[in-house]
Amino acid sequence: MKLGEYNELEILRFTSIGAYLGDEEGNDVLLPGKFLKEDWTEGDKIPVFLYRDSEDRIIATTMQPYLTLGQFAYLKIRDVNFFGAFALWGVEKDLMIPFQEQLKKLEPEQRILVYLKLDEKTDRLIGTTKFRKYIEPAPLDLPLNEPIPILIADRTDLGIKVIVDHKYSGIIYASEITRNLLRGANEIGYVYKVREDGKLDVRLNPEGYQKIEPLAQELLEIIETNGGKINLNDYSDPEDIRMMIGMSKKSFKKAVGLLYKAKKIVIEEDGIRLI
Repeated sequence: MKLGEYNELEILRFTSIGAYLGDEEGNDVLLPGKFLKEDWTEGDKIPVFLYRDSEDRIIATTMQPYLTLGQFAYLKIRDVNFFGAFALWGVEKDLMIPFQEQLKKLEPEQRILVYLKLDEKTDRLIGTTKFRKYIEPAPLDLPLNEPIPILIADRTDLGIKVIVDHKYSGIIYASEITRNLLRGANEIGYVYKVREDGKLDVRLNPEGYQKIEPLAQELLEIIETNGGKINLNDYSDPEDIRMMIGMSKKSFKKAVGLLYKAKKIVIEEDGIRLI
């Protein structure tokens, strides 16, 4: 059984306090009753997250943490006491960030970038804001122009910093930002350059013609949620387009062209309408 990760475990038996789940090596763990589903039976295999409860026992949960072992996330600090800071991270017990793992002193209500690690001395999951040593240089042969998870970090004069695949440092340049990006959001990006220092240049969309398809799908969904029509066309002001749908005018026109060729839309004087 792996702490800090999702484990697919078998339901061994039900008790008054929940169900005991087991792995192939004979280990078992309690899943409290409040997480059980009525249609589960003995022998079913279910995915659960494992961590230690307030009494230092390994416990299973179906709650979804904001990060798993070896991942980054922006977490809100709930409290600070003698032992360290405690962050909300999506499960019942707060995540402790010991003082020695804090780059700067943390305060309640602060939202900070945290890396989840396993303390080898105590076998407990802890958070750390001293995360730079967990960022590694990207290999020069990293595949380009393929979808990869990115975490939106801080803005700079050049653009927005991102953490790529929970391992590498990257940047989306200001000229490549076509929609509003919130710090802490998980997005899909596309690496188009690996620099000599191992840092990555990232786009929000793939290069070339393939870039049009996701943009066209995004525009189609916007039109659908807007009642089947939007009041934008080729003559619309670029800033109006960016404000309304988060695209540059160039991307908007290409997406419109693809939808028009696919006979998904009709272009009218006052906007675009679904067929």
